[in-house]
Amino acid sequence: MTAAAHTQGDRPLILRPEDLPAVEAVPLDERDLPASTYELLHRTATAHPGRPALYLLGEGGLPWREAACWTYGTLLERVHQAANAFLALGVPEGGVVASMLPNSGAAYAALLGAQAVGIAAPVNPMLAEDHLADILGLTGARLLLAPGPGVSPELWAKARRVAARLPGPLVLAAVGSPPDAGGAAFDAPAARQPSGGLRTARRPRPDDLAAYFHTGGTTGVPKVAPHTHAMEVYMAWALGCSGAYLDDSVVLSGLPLFHVNAVHVTGLGPFLHGTPVVSLGPLGYRDKALMADFWRIIEHYKVTSFSGVPTVYSALPEVPEDADISSLRAGAVGAAPLPRKVRRAFEEAAKVPMLEGYGLTEATCATAATPALAPRAGSVGLRLPYQQVKAVMVDAAERPLTDCPPGRTGVLAIKGPSVFPGYLRPGPDGPAPDPSGKVFDGWLLTGDLGRVDADGYVYLTGRAKDLIIRGGHNIDPLPIEECLLGRPDVDAAAVVGAPDPHSGEVPVAYVVLSPGARAEEAELLAWARAHAPEPAAAPKAVHVVDSLPATLVGKVFKPALVEDAVRRLVRAALDAAGLTGHVEVETRDGRPHASVRLTGGGDPGALTADLDRYAFTHEVIA
Repeated sequence: MTAAAHTQGDRPLILRPEDLPAVEAVPLDERDLPASTYELLHRTATAHPGRPALYLLGEGGLPWREAACWTYGTLLERVHQAANAFLALGVPEGGVVASMLPNSGAAYAALLGAQAVGIAAPVNPMLAEDHLADILGLTGARLLLAPGPGVSPELWAKARRVAARLPGPLVLAAVGSPPDAGGAAFDAPAARQPSGGLRTARRPRPDDLAAYFHTGGTTGVPKVAPHTHAMEVYMAWALGCSGAYLDDSVVLSGLPLFHVNAVHVTGLGPFLHGTPVVSLGPLGYRDKALMADFWRIIEHYKVTSFSGVPTVYSALPEVPEDADISSLRAGAVGAAPLPRKVRRAFEEAAKVPMLEGYGLTEATCATAATPALAPRAGSVGLRLPYQQVKAVMVDAAERPLTDCPPGRTGVLAIKGPSVFPGYLRPGPDGPAPDPSGKVFDGWLLTGDLGRVDADGYVYLTGRAKDLIIRGGHNIDPLPIEECLLGRPDVDAAAVVGAPDPHSGEVPVAYVVLSPGARAEEAELLAWARAHAPEPAAAPKAVHVVDSLPATLVGKVFKPALVEDAVRRLVRAALDAAGLTGHVEVETRDGRPHASVRLTGGGDPGALTADLDRYAFTHEVIA
């Protein structure tokens, strides 16, 4: 099969594994890709100025059927105005523009405008203030965009507190409403800027930094991953090889723009290919009103695909019997292992396949995607063109030792045009990317466990740090979660390692029952033990909870469950010692730490001796 067998115009498509080597027969540097994300948008807007670019649901108080629409010509004009306003507000060429904005047209314009004249640094506004200050301080941000006090008084006040903690010149600018005395206005000055071009002769080059994205971060301060323009443009092009952005495509966006999936899969990817994007607005998939009409939105805008994490799919409403969703071709899913129950429920309801993908912030966004004509059971997809993927064995310091043969499980490693230059770290001449400890001879160690077959399909088995080590035996929590989800009355399940005085740690499970379902924890525990993949994987306890803790992009936040497991152990130890007290558990340096303040008197010695048997740190205050 040749590259010409699967193309649309000059766009190569990878619909089967045979297409991959045919596409790679043409060197990447001969594909005439744009030099920057600004040139990417400029090309599309010049070729298709009147084509819809963004349908902005959830903005301006309009019903979603009457949402404002920006054409590609309008989007480029707004990007010009944002970029020129940044320069007018004192951001130097190449400077960093940080943003705490929820999804909106202004957020898209700010992201691309910042990359046109400098570096964009979108941050999760829900992060702790300490973390926000650390991230913005490290990046050297010169401007911070935040919702004005008339839009979100809480976020504006938070942004003011964060800005006050940062050294050096930093302008805080309000978007969506005039600021109070604590910041500058952005909307009106931006509207007065020229929209026909950039007020600077500087144009970003492929190797220039385009963006700083913070990682999800399970503990401590999230790390900052720099992306170059070449990385982001390549990713937009490579995502198009899946066929997701063919001429009649419409993409739905519901993930926040501080997340690389939103920026690339439902941003730069469609923008390179002139595809319309339907934005679910400031709350995205967390907008209860819009999500109640989710399938009507698919019908009205003739959406062909959307991207989410497993928890998004598990929360979708039922498809109305009279809804015409025939435009939908597939749902894309990634960021976490996909339970079979979630896949089955979606595919039966929507009558389209769920296509898995795999990627991480340190590799721009995506490394594997399921080809439309050749899915493989259990796989998260075929490697994207020009990227190499392998599994490796690592030493105790998490350095690569040897390559695994095809099909053998190890730590996944990636090499190619998507790999970042290293985490941002402070230096004598300012912050700079540092690959040490993460990138080895061009190979990015992902920390994910998986295997790669001879054709380049990737099989993900879990996070290396999610492994439960029971008496030296490694246990993958995913098969335990799958067995629990095999019960019809279980909607969600997560398994973590709880500290154990004998085995170091043992599996414990947390489950969410279906609405109206009732099940005793003893009954669930018996089920889990009967269906566990091996005796060592049988959970020691099963806890029924109303919901699983999740990040803003919908990943299950397992450190919170580990903290809960420790909290339960400490309370049991209190009862056993005949004591009463207040228990707090937090994660410090990647490990749980329990603080116990006794409230009823008594000798803390027995409690301390009991807690000393566990691996977590603790303090008992009488």
